[in-house]
Amino acid sequence: MDRSGRRRTARPAGPVRRWLLQGLGPEHSGPHAAPDPEHQRRWWQVMCLTGLDYFSTLGYQPGIAALAAGALAPLATLVLVALTLLGALPVYRRVARESPHGQGSIAMLQRILPRWQGKFFVLVLLGFAATDFIITITLSAADATAHILENPYLPAALRGTQVSVTLLLIAGLGAVFLKGFQEAIGIAVTLVAVYLALNAVVIAVALARLLAHPTLVGDWRAALLREHPHPLGIAIIALIVFPRLALGLSGFETGVAVMPLIRGGKGEQPRRPEGRIRGARRLLSTAALIMCAYLITSSVVTVTLIPEHEFEAGGRANGRALAYLAHAYLGNGFGTVYDISTVLILWFAGASAMAGLLNLLPRYLPRYGMAPNWTRAVRPLVLVLTGVSFLITIAFQADVTAQGGAYATGVLVLITSAAVAVTLSARRRRQRRQAVAFTTITAVLVYTTAANILERPDGVKIASLFIVGIVGTSLLSRALRATELRVSEVSMSRAARRMVDEAGAHGELRIFANEPQERDEVEYRTKAAEERADNNLPPEQPVLFMEVTVRDPSQFEAHLTVHAEERYGYRILRIEGPSVANSIAALLLHLRDRTGRSPHVYFDWTEGNPVGHLLRYLFFGDGEVAVVTREVLRQAEPDRRRRPHVHVG
Repeated sequence: MDRSGRRRTARPAGPVRRWLLQGLGPEHSGPHAAPDPEHQRRWWQVMCLTGLDYFSTLGYQPGIAALAAGALAPLATLVLVALTLLGALPVYRRVARESPHGQGSIAMLQRILPRWQGKFFVLVLLGFAATDFIITITLSAADATAHILENPYLPAALRGTQVSVTLLLIAGLGAVFLKGFQEAIGIAVTLVAVYLALNAVVIAVALARLLAHPTLVGDWRAALLREHPHPLGIAIIALIVFPRLALGLSGFETGVAVMPLIRGGKGEQPRRPEGRIRGARRLLSTAALIMCAYLITSSVVTVTLIPEHEFEAGGRANGRALAYLAHAYLGNGFGTVYDISTVLILWFAGASAMAGLLNLLPRYLPRYGMAPNWTRAVRPLVLVLTGVSFLITIAFQADVTAQGGAYATGVLVLITSAAVAVTLSARRRRQRRQAVAFTTITAVLVYTTAANILERPDGVKIASLFIVGIVGTSLLSRALRATELRVSEVSMSRAARRMVDEAGAHGELRIFANEPQERDEVEYRTKAAEERADNNLPPEQPVLFMEVTVRDPSQFEAHLTVHAEERYGYRILRIEGPSVANSIAALLLHLRDRTGRSPHVYFDWTEGNPVGHLLRYLFFGDGEVAVVTREVLRQAEPDRRRRPHVHVG
């Protein structure tokens, strides 16, 4: 630690390690982390960055919807649109207002659910978020591969290389981030504008085809009534089936994650950026309206114009229904242009998802002590995420439809958690009408999520693997980092500084570590007598007492503030921190740097089982304080001559 109490950061040795950890600092430096005002853009431009994830689902959503719901796909899509506009959109408009710095609904729940309960809940949500973003990468790459391999101009020799091409696309994505990803909003605007325009042309031509041949609509209606003869039954089945189409809800979490990139008004308060909030709400509303229009029209034209068998695995419309129509009605030349546009936006959708993970994971895990400090750097995390994407692609054999369940599960759980967060927020603020409305939305989303999980359990299985992996590695990391000095800064009140200076003026600075209990005169007199007797300290030797109160042991890093108090003639330094041993060690190092002398601290041995004390330290912040304090000091200060002295009696 330096004189301000900040930890010294050792420079990484070796060119490879230095390259990997480039940009590593006390805060994470992901692609969306606190951009300079020069890199901020207007809300509609940032919407295109979100649209890489959101709008790109048109590449595979219509085909998956037709395969999942059959002739009911347009009606089930109407239900999905209603849930988008009346459910997810109001929820995330409120999330944007209450979490305007890109943390999203997870940060809201963290604030509402404190201590370890909140930490473990966040870890679970991170597992589902990882499922959402990783499957976005693998599914988008797989669908991009499908558009490449189904193009009629492609050599026949490349058929059957779905997995290899998908892995190559993912590797290319990882290489871009390893080189150093800069948010290319200009490219996103171009890609999204071209892609939406091409889709509008395809859908318009397909709708014109339907108007010219109304018997096609009649055939679809006849097939629908043949399967479901009663209108009420159609409505009920549509409500039951629509959770299978939940892929169309993606993009909302990304929309709030990119909020720091939105340019706000001049002179607005950083803690309450009203201009940025208004821009984000416009972004969310505009993106939702555009997507809903495309979802409904694409569902109608694909179900009515494409033979049912073409949606099946191996069919020419499997995972590329609109591309099928582009080639069929506008020719292979236009279809190839459409394929190229789709491949590019799907590939960049993977980039958007990768950027989302690089912002999300370092924001929480290292700060909780539940990941190594190197995860704050971009490149090592890119290697890990790319490797996981490889495994998922191989496990699913780059099958777009097979990954749909896992993708929908991740999306729905995140949206449901956001609905829970805004519901709890409305209740805490006594906003009854909003609380009732959000409770209703939450109930619908819970049903949708449960139905999707029951229908396609692969999604929750994959999410469970991510959750187990994140929780397991997090707890292991927390245990391995238990003796790391984890105090970001130490500040002392004026009275505390004066008390230390007066005690140090008499020679060595000696401190009795006391566990505060009754805090009466008997407690301090007994403690002082025992420590002086055990350590042969004369009565005239001035000493200070040090007391640490643990408020939230689930915190990992903390800023310590030291206050002074005098009781019954005894001088006491009081601290609040997440851990007794870490707080004491940090203060001792701070006092050493302030006075130029290594202070002496005196402990009593703690009775009980050492294993139990270790667990108490990990989860409750106390335990065997003397041993852990000494170990924290040993790791923080390798030079024994400069290390504060620890005495145990």
